[in-house]
Amino acid sequence: MKATEFVAGALTGGKAWMAGLLADLEDGDLVAVPTTKGGNHPLWVIGHLTASEASIVSGMIKGEQPDVPDGWGPLFGMGSQPVADASKYPSKAELLEAFEKVRAETLELLARLADTDLDKPSANSPNPELFGTVGRCLATLVNHQTFHVGQIADARRALGRKPAFA
Repeated sequence: MKATEFVAGALTGGKAWMAGLLADLEDGDLVAVPTTKGGNHPLWVIGHLTASEASIVSGMIKGEQPDVPDGWGPLFGMGSQPVADASKYPSKAELLEAFEKVRAETLELLARLADTDLDKPSANSPNPELFGTVGRCLATLVNHQTFHVGQIADARRALGRKPAFA
């Protein structure tokens, strides 16, 4: 297996986990705070993963302007704070549609890369340790997705839902 195929598999598997965790969440469930001390709710997680992936793939790997809807930076970017008001966010369907588009572009990119491309420097790295090469950018995508999908699992448990994968 090529390293790029491994990354594609990890991203595809993480997306499947996210879909399973989101399947029965609607309306107020989507802005449920996962802990008594706050945390990131599912609507924010979907938007944040989408905006972050677009920024990493388009901005740091391709050196292009990320293609995310206007206004998503303040809602979902680094340093944004989730609010428990669903009306402040795009709908679940809109967020998932944008996520699907960005993920399809990522997988298309991965299909064109050779493993040797993973060692190439990234275009715009704010943190070389995490984003200094194409491979590090892609590894960060996998880790970032895993981290935040776990927050959706926590929100489900705070709602009293059973684990989606038991």
